[in-house]
Amino acid sequence: MVPGRCLQSYNGAMTVDRQPTILATSGGLIRGNRTEVAFGPLLHYALDLSGAAHPKLAYLGTAMGDDSARGLRMIEAGRSVGVPVDLLNLFPMPNVDDLEDYLLSHDVIWVGGGSVANLLALWRLHGLDLALRRAWQAGVVLGGVSAGSLCWHQGGTTDSFSPELSLITNGLAFLPYSNGVHYDSEPRRRPLFRQLIAQGLLSDGYATEDGTGLVFRGTTLVEAVTEVKGKLAYSVQRRGTEVDEQPLETRPLAGG
Repeated sequence: MVPGRCLQSYNGAMTVDRQPTILATSGGLIRGNRTEVAFGPLLHYALDLSGAAHPKLAYLGTAMGDDSARGLRMIEAGRSVGVPVDLLNLFPMPNVDDLEDYLLSHDVIWVGGGSVANLLALWRLHGLDLALRRAWQAGVVLGGVSAGSLCWHQGGTTDSFSPELSLITNGLAFLPYSNGVHYDSEPRRRPLFRQLIAQGLLSDGYATEDGTGLVFRGTTLVEAVTEVKGKLAYSVQRRGTEVDEQPLETRPLAGG
């Protein structure tokens, strides 16, 4: 699926008129046969959504402190399927001079999991939040897992502050919803997410079980997809002092 239509540029070349697109997931990486980690169907789908014949991916590992081992595993995972992966690091300082130009030179930006609170603080400190918004508006596909899903939303539940889950409400809010991740694998996620929406502390939102993802064009949810057969995503909305949780049909991705 290509989010846009082909246009003829001033020099006669065909380009893709891309829409702002976000793939927010609780998955994307799997254990590889030849590499420690491999691109799963969700991450491959993010690349497909870019519409690029030979997509370039930028990996942001801020949520885990730009861990070098994780970055190298991402590069190797990309190399094994012919996808160039570049690392955007903020530790000990940004490794590129112009963040916006760097992001715009890629087709997909994938954000790894970890501490969404630390990620948001550092992104804002360096102005990366503004650069990411401009990349999104320009049609660069934004994606990620866990913290890399929460960050695009208004807020959700996080273990950024302690092992106990707590509320976070200062997401980038490109998507005007709350977000629940790991909805089936971490027992406290689901009841707390529902409770916070019922109390009005979180806006209405969407949640993903492990292995599922949500595709947004602009701020509109267009489909839920899965790389694990039988896994679901959910719409969770406040109804008075209660919540209405509705499962969303998930389309299985090839390879899942």
